Amino acid sequence: MLNVSSTMKFNHISFPSCDVDATASFFVRHLGCTASAFGTTQILKRHDFDIVVEDAEDRVVHWPENFHIGFELPSAADVLALYEAFKAAGVVFETEVIQHVRGSRFFCQIPGGVGVEINTREDAAEAFRASFGRA
Repeated sequence: MLNVSSTMKFNHISFPSCDVDATASFFVRHLGCTASAFGTTQILKRHDFDIVVEDAEDRVVHWPENFHIGFELPSAADVLALYEAFKAAGVVFETEVIQHVRGSRFFCQIPGGVGVEINTREDAAEAFRASFGRA
């Protein structure tokens, strides 16, 4: 039997957007993705996974209250720098930078209504980092 715990890796996340081009542009401009069209869908590439933005122009997208995508940066300084860059670009924020037991973070909303969390574990409580092998 295949041991999926050691051979499987995260491949992609896929979600709908009412404005595929604006959503994809955000990921390219601010999060270092490359994009390619697949019909009316955009496939955004990162070095370790893909983000598929599906065309939902013909329907209303209702996100669950806590749905978001998280990206981790190496340091709290990086989180703050990206927060300031997003602020200068007019990104819609749900929070300011939060000092949290799980590390500094902020939440924003990108075009298409997708929630994004930018975080670091660098300044997380030691017990939390240890539980993830990063103490």
